[in-house]
Amino acid sequence: MKSIISSLTSKTGLRLAMVGVLASLVSAVSHANDERGKQLYANCVACHQADGSGMKLLNAPAIAGLSEKYIANQIQKFKLGHRGGDPKDATGLQMRPMATLLTSEADIAAVSKYIASMEPKPAEATITDGNAERGKTLYATCQACHQADGSGNDLLNSPSLLNQHDWYLAAQLHKFKEGVRGSNPQDTTGAQMRPMAMMLTDEQAVKDVVAYIQSLNK
Repeated sequence: MKSIISSLTSKTGLRLAMVGVLASLVSAVSHANDERGKQLYANCVACHQADGSGMKLLNAPAIAGLSEKYIANQIQKFKLGHRGGDPKDATGLQMRPMATLLTSEADIAAVSKYIASMEPKPAEATITDGNAERGKTLYATCQACHQADGSGNDLLNSPSLLNQHDWYLAAQLHKFKEGVRGSNPQDTTGAQMRPMAMMLTDEQAVKDVVAYIQSLNK
């Protein structure tokens, strides 16, 4: 009986040791990926800043805290020309060469994880003549994808709208309305957004819905 117990104890100890080794390996790989993502993000700092809060001067949006899935999808779109390929999309064209610096799926995953880990910061309002009350009514068509609180839905490929600059949101709505974004046949998720943006019939409607989205920030 003692020999059986001793054998079982030995096997259990071996299994625990193996689990410990595997856990250490996973932790080491995860740490290496985190460091890789931070290194790769150095190419993004000039426009998006070290904290991912963006920069109006360079038309760079806030990206801190966006989901890994959304970030990775957008990088792929820029790389493939599904986004930023329209000659009229000057700001999108800025991003395409930066996306091509990420030469592997592993690099895209690493930098996306790093950006998603950043803490979002409140964005200062620059559009002052929007009516959030009117915008709330307009936002009713947006919440099916972006949710009532603006936090987005990865299952529907819809990003969070929270803590994003109002000037950037307005610019993207105009791009969708004008077909500068979301018109590429390969951009299926962008195509989902185009008819929604086109429901905003004038400039004031764009300002109003953006003002309401800004009011969702906490």
